[in-house]
Amino acid sequence: MSMPETLALPEAPEAGIFAPIHRVWPSLLAIVAMTGLLAGGLLRWWYAGLLFWSTTALVSATVIVIVALFVDVALSLRRGDIGLDLIAALSMTAALWFGEYFAGSIVAVMYAGGQFLESFAQRRAESGMSELLSRAPRSAVRITASGLSEVPIAVLLPGDKLLVRKGDVVPVDGKVIAGRALLNEAALTGEPLPVRRESGELIMSGSSNLGDAFEMIASGSANESTYAGIIRMVSQARSSKAPISRLADRFSLAFLAMTLVIAGLAAWLSGEPTRIVAVLVVATPCPLILAVPVALVAGMSKAARAGVLVKGAHVLEVLATISVVVFDKTGTLTTGEPAVVRIETDGDADEILRLAASVDQASAHVIGQTIVEEAKRRGLRLTKPVQLAEVPGEGIEGYVGQHKVAVGGWDFIAGKTKSATRPGPKDSSTVTAYVAIDDALAGTIVMADPVRKDAVPAIADLRRLGVKRLSLATGDRAEVADAVGLALGLDQISAELEPAEKVRRVTAERSYGRVMMIGDGVNDAPALAAADVGVAVGRRNLAAAAEAADVVLLRDDMRQIGTLLQTARRSRAIALQSVGCGIGLSVIAMVCASLGYLTPVQGALLQEVIDVAVIGNALRAL
Repeated sequence: MSMPETLALPEAPEAGIFAPIHRVWPSLLAIVAMTGLLAGGLLRWWYAGLLFWSTTALVSATVIVIVALFVDVALSLRRGDIGLDLIAALSMTAALWFGEYFAGSIVAVMYAGGQFLESFAQRRAESGMSELLSRAPRSAVRITASGLSEVPIAVLLPGDKLLVRKGDVVPVDGKVIAGRALLNEAALTGEPLPVRRESGELIMSGSSNLGDAFEMIASGSANESTYAGIIRMVSQARSSKAPISRLADRFSLAFLAMTLVIAGLAAWLSGEPTRIVAVLVVATPCPLILAVPVALVAGMSKAARAGVLVKGAHVLEVLATISVVVFDKTGTLTTGEPAVVRIETDGDADEILRLAASVDQASAHVIGQTIVEEAKRRGLRLTKPVQLAEVPGEGIEGYVGQHKVAVGGWDFIAGKTKSATRPGPKDSSTVTAYVAIDDALAGTIVMADPVRKDAVPAIADLRRLGVKRLSLATGDRAEVADAVGLALGLDQISAELEPAEKVRRVTAERSYGRVMMIGDGVNDAPALAAADVGVAVGRRNLAAAAEAADVVLLRDDMRQIGTLLQTARRSRAIALQSVGCGIGLSVIAMVCASLGYLTPVQGALLQEVIDVAVIGNALRAL
């Protein structure tokens, strides 16, 4: 079955009918260059009378590489890129012109080998993202009144019932409706252990079913799913080009001019034209400029394997310079869901909770469901309530065994107990459910949106990494924001903000340095877009987050923020180190060649060593 158009895998810039040729071309070019060099050397060594055929082998291989190189240079110029590969073309042409056939052939091997190494390095560096793309689901088993049918995922609609068989990849986001799902989410989150999803729980497309078959209901189309959003972002990542790479391309003009000046002076002052060849040969850093994107893409791949998807190499480079972080609150620094924080009563707290939860089993209100979940978490046995009566939004009452139990807000409970005095001070940062048993106030259940357990270590990591300012920008009430911000030791707290005000807050923070905004990727979309780097965290809205943010934490773990910054800084440092060392060594070798200390052949061999070392250094970012 073919890939649906909505989830078509992104192709490289050279994709299309020439894609197979492009993939094997670096290998073929390397084989041609190496064959020409070996054949020329062996023919000359074996018998001096075969000098003509030796020269023919060397020149033929070199000419083939020169033609391929000039085609590549022409395509680069058409895109507006002027690279250092032009020096390789000049050095091979000069070598043939002055009769330095072995030197020209060595440069040809160096260039072709460099192209092969570049291709290999890029494939290895992108392996983490390629794994995501290769696992993209293509079909689904839909459940209809007439039975089961396998259909392309492009035709799936919200509300479709699907069967996910053992070994299948979950095709779209949705909810388990029958059976228990045992899923491998490692490709999405980096978590190696399988996770269980019960009936009613959300599941993400791209997860693999390790257990028995289960039924699910689609919550959106394939194009709106988590995996589709990830694929679109990976497509952008593959085609991105970092600002530092463009800077290196512009620098190549100065390097080319310096190379020609040194070569010209060397030939003029020494009276030996062959020194032009020697200088041009050692000034041929074919894979050098690629060291920058290789290091950055390698960093992106490393982050992807850890469950952090970065939209492009330029994003990784900006991340390395972040000094200000702005957080959203709900779902970012807090769990985003109410949880019971304490039970206030003069009696048995667990018994109060059990009776309240027994009644709330019949309520669909989020507060009631929170109380039920807490009772289940504590292992309390719930009783089926009878004679139920609920006032929507106010409270519910009924009988649990021999007890009349009412749960709700203060006004509702006060009417049941004939009490006019609210117990304890009102805390606007929490939500309180009052419990009455047999028409008497028995206690209160206090709930809040608790701070995430990983928020404290995440903020400590950012402080340790030298981030100089941490701010909170939320639409929540001021007292709630203050409680969270002060508990976490943030430098700036801004509350009750509309989306446009969040954008202005992010813009204002730029006066302190480059800004990273961390939010849920939906309500915070404008602020995420306004920041230098937007980071979406959380499981629920990853499809939207992939569109709005520059970075998505596929694993719901805030501590990955610090890991991401470390990866970005290391990748950028390695990229700059590779450029500096490669260019520096090439300049030293050029000076030596201009002074006559390096022959063209020696220079070609030395430059090959420099180029391989630089590419190998860039791959350390993996």
